[in-house]
Amino acid sequence: MQAEPASEVPALQPGPAPYHLADWRRCVQDLYADLRRMSPQEAHAHWQATRTHLFRHHPLSPLPEAARATFPGPEIFPYDPALRFAAHLTETEGAPLAFDLGTDGHMQARPLAIADIGHPLTLYWITGYGGGLFLPFRDATSGRESYGGGRYLIDAIKGADLGLDTTGRLILDFNFAYTPSCAWNPAYTCPLSPPENTLPIPIRAGEKTPGGQNAQL
Repeated sequence: MQAEPASEVPALQPGPAPYHLADWRRCVQDLYADLRRMSPQEAHAHWQATRTHLFRHHPLSPLPEAARATFPGPEIFPYDPALRFAAHLTETEGAPLAFDLGTDGHMQARPLAIADIGHPLTLYWITGYGGGLFLPFRDATSGRESYGGGRYLIDAIKGADLGLDTTGRLILDFNFAYTPSCAWNPAYTCPLSPPENTLPIPIRAGEKTPGGQNAQL
């Protein structure tokens, strides 16, 4: 059972219903701003506590409302420092990916750079007004121990980004890999990781398959 979040997790003040989505994004942006100032393991504990708190109590939690009060928190692999990387980026080009997001319309993301962690991962740029970085991935645990549609490391739409190290390399810490909302609730439609961003190795870090559900995709 996941413990209640520590006292440093701020109380939620999500405001009126039309503001809920903006508040969810602000909460995630604030969370990652905190994480960038912490040591990796301290940040990991804070990340778990805050996500559990948001899932239980925020009105825009991806969980069905009836499941929130008793939610124990996302099941997460133990922290593994070997799965934290500072990656050099090499610019790349390619055809943009198109994602059908149902009632939310369409999203495109073009390849921006290759991150080298011993295996190449493509970092995408979400096209359109504002844009932003997006790094979804699959690995050898996908569809077994983690969600079959892949997980996210970076998602600028939500503000999930651990930033750069002091030498300008991109921090990719798989211990913070999280599951998209559609894995928690079929009412959501999410951009899933493209097959070409699949790592041939198991990444036993970050979030596991939600409740054993929706593992196959």
